[in-house]
Amino acid sequence: MILFELISYDALRVIWWLLLGVLLIGFALSDGFDMGVGVLLPFVGKTDVERRIAINTIGPVWEGNQVWFILGGGAIFAAWPPLYAVSFSGFYLAMFLILAALIVRPVAFKYRSKREDPRWRTTWDWALFAGGAVPALIFGVAVGNVLQGVPFEFTPELFARYEGAFHAKFAGLLNPFALLAGIVSLAMLTTHGAAWLSFKAEGVVAARARAIGSVTGVVTIAGYALAGLWMAFGIEGYALLDPAVANGPSNPLYSEVVRTGSWFSAYAVRPWIALAPLLGFFGMVMAVLGLRAGREGSTLLWSKLGIFGAISSVGLTMFPFILPSSIDPRSSLTVWDASSSHQTLFVMLVSTAIFMPIILAYTAWVYKVLWGKVTESDVTDSGSAY
Repeated sequence: MILFELISYDALRVIWWLLLGVLLIGFALSDGFDMGVGVLLPFVGKTDVERRIAINTIGPVWEGNQVWFILGGGAIFAAWPPLYAVSFSGFYLAMFLILAALIVRPVAFKYRSKREDPRWRTTWDWALFAGGAVPALIFGVAVGNVLQGVPFEFTPELFARYEGAFHAKFAGLLNPFALLAGIVSLAMLTTHGAAWLSFKAEGVVAARARAIGSVTGVVTIAGYALAGLWMAFGIEGYALLDPAVANGPSNPLYSEVVRTGSWFSAYAVRPWIALAPLLGFFGMVMAVLGLRAGREGSTLLWSKLGIFGAISSVGLTMFPFILPSSIDPRSSLTVWDASSSHQTLFVMLVSTAIFMPIILAYTAWVYKVLWGKVTESDVTDSGSAY
């Protein structure tokens, strides 16, 4: 018996769909508060010391948190090659902006305190703001476009082809629903950053973060609700005409897909998935209440729950679709026709089973070592502080 046949092909496809969700949610839960702190930095710190306190709450951990983003990109590349090829070619300029922002951020961390010139430090503070705001916004814009369908199609030879010129494609990404999704994403991660500062900072920095986070949390809840109504009544969903061949070849042109009804028809077929948006709303409401009440640890946990629910609701609502096509529904990528081979998915799963616990263990160890609040003396008396 061949070893990789221990787990069926269709089961491996679902497992890797779940693992991709785990990696993306892990990135949002960890690096999300790093981005949120960057967005808040110019507003919670009125003096250089206050801004350094905010920076040093994330300074020791942001590099480790970004591992989730790298793992997510690697998982898409290896487990879902058609998804990687189509999404990265269609969202090329958007991806470039995200990467540019993520590249600027470590430079800002390292260079900010190299000179005592206020103009120098303020410039890098705004670079940290951009390094948090730009990815948070564009990730949401990308999700908004995926929910509406992306204008690509496959030729009979399975070459992906996009509709329109490149500049038109990028301008098309900035449509009203996608911008709403981007605002929800930005507000949600800003709230998460506020919950982190409430947990890790003290004094006026934490107080200002709680005040701003209370507002962005309400924006998140309202925007998430509006996006749900928009999806229910203003955006067509996708459906497979015939039952999916779960263990068939990875060729989307073998499936018959139509645009019909609403994405919310998934809740009639799988009512249990309603738990995800409920967790999204409940977690964010509790985070806002926690910020207003001055609670620390529980507020951060509620914020994480809200993010988990919001992101999960997108994946569960769309299942089995992972990248629908707006111009040729038949070219839409699903869990059943966009994966790598059976053997590749199995080998990757074995590797993940070995290395994922190691990553989780050293991450937990780092947070344990760095437990506690960042104080003014920590940044003024330590030569290793940012």
